[in-house]
Amino acid sequence: MTAKRGGTRTLRIIGGRWRSRQLHFVDAPGLRPTPDRVRETVFNWLQFHIPHRHVLDMYAGSGAMAFEALSRGAASATLIESDASQAKALQASVQALSAEHATIVRDDSLRWLTSAPLPDGGYGLIILDPPFHHGHIDKALAALQEKGWLQADTWVYVETELAPEELTLPASLGLHRHTRAGMVWALLFRVESAGDDAS
Repeated sequence: MTAKRGGTRTLRIIGGRWRSRQLHFVDAPGLRPTPDRVRETVFNWLQFHIPHRHVLDMYAGSGAMAFEALSRGAASATLIESDASQAKALQASVQALSAEHATIVRDDSLRWLTSAPLPDGGYGLIILDPPFHHGHIDKALAALQEKGWLQADTWVYVETELAPEELTLPASLGLHRHTRAGMVWALLFRVESAGDDAS
């Protein structure tokens, strides 16, 4: 990932059909694009579970995770971003990559979730990488559970400052793999049942 003058940054897609293509995004407070090493690890974990599945990135930021998934064969990606400048940069990435199966939505993710439709087959991968220290993960997981979007065999990737035991998780989620980079936890969960209780 490299910094550029004018408040923008670039990072590269590390695998798939768009390997080594650059993404441009706005350098904003609290934005932490997933580092190359962590992205490579996570997508190694998910390599057999990405193709032909729908992806939801609820706090898109740079879009690195969603575009990486599309590069590796995801059927579609929906990227939710509340910041106007960042959403514009994401749309520019869609155009630069000719990513016709990417949809950029400028909205607050939890507000969007109240009325958003679930695609046919559901989301195979849900990405939660919000700003730290605001409790977004617990709120998003609770909302996804209430909507019935945590379906059997859905994968949920969480990037957080909190250790797994510090999160309030729906009972249906099981921790599949995890790694840590500095103070950041990268957690991959799998929905193992349709349970409604939180633990």
